[in-house]
Amino acid sequence: MAVIAELALPHQQFELGRILASGPTTFIALETIVPLGQRSVPFFRVYDERDSFERTVGGHDAVNEIQVVTETATETLYALDWEVSGDTFFAGLMDAEASVLGAQQVEGTWEFALRFPFHDALTEFQDYCEEMGLPIETERLFNSTRPEAGPWYGLTPPQRESLTRAAEAGYYSIPREISTTELAAEFGVSDQAMTERLRRGIEALVLNTLSAGEAMTDETAE
Repeated sequence: MAVIAELALPHQQFELGRILASGPTTFIALETIVPLGQRSVPFFRVYDERDSFERTVGGHDAVNEIQVVTETATETLYALDWEVSGDTFFAGLMDAEASVLGAQQVEGTWEFALRFPFHDALTEFQDYCEEMGLPIETERLFNSTRPEAGPWYGLTPPQRESLTRAAEAGYYSIPREISTTELAAEFGVSDQAMTERLRRGIEALVLNTLSAGEAMTDETAE
C-alpha cells in the first residue's frame, strides 16, 4: 500500500531549496514535479514580490529557464527548468519513485508531502538520505485512502496558515482568546471570509483524517 510521508529539510541542504532561496523573502508553495524525459520540472506558486523573484531565480546558474504558467492578481504559477542531476535530495526521490504531492517553505525549512509506492521505498529513501548526509526530519506518516486530497489533508495554504494561527492565538480555547474579526484583520480579509476559511478547513481535516481513518479500518476488517 502507498504511504504518504511529511518530511522537513532546511533549504540550504538541497539544490532546489538554494535556488528558490536566492530570490526575495516570499511565500512559495511547490505544487508538484512533472518528469519530462530526463528532466524533472517543478511547478510552484509565488504569492508576492513576483517580479524580483523571477529576475533573481531566473539568473541562478543552475536554472535554464523559468516560465509563467498562469497568474492572477495575488499569485503566479511558475514552471522551472533546472539541472536536477545536481540535487542529491531529488535524485533520491526519483530513484524511490516517489511523487511530490506538495511542499512549502516555512522559515527557511521546506516541508514536503511525498507519496511512496510502498513502505519499503520510503525506508530505502530514508537510508539513502542518511548515507548522503541529508538531515531530513520525518514529521508524519499515514496511508493514503483519499489521494485526491493532496498534501496536508486537503487543506489549502491559506486554510492551513489560518487554522494554525487560530489555534496558537487561542481561538479554540475556553474562554476564547481571539475573535474571527481579529484574525481576519491579521490576514487582511473580512470577518465572514475568515469564518468561512476556518469552517472549510475544519471540514477538510475531518473528511481527510477521521473519515479516511474509518475507511481504512473498514478495508482492514474486510
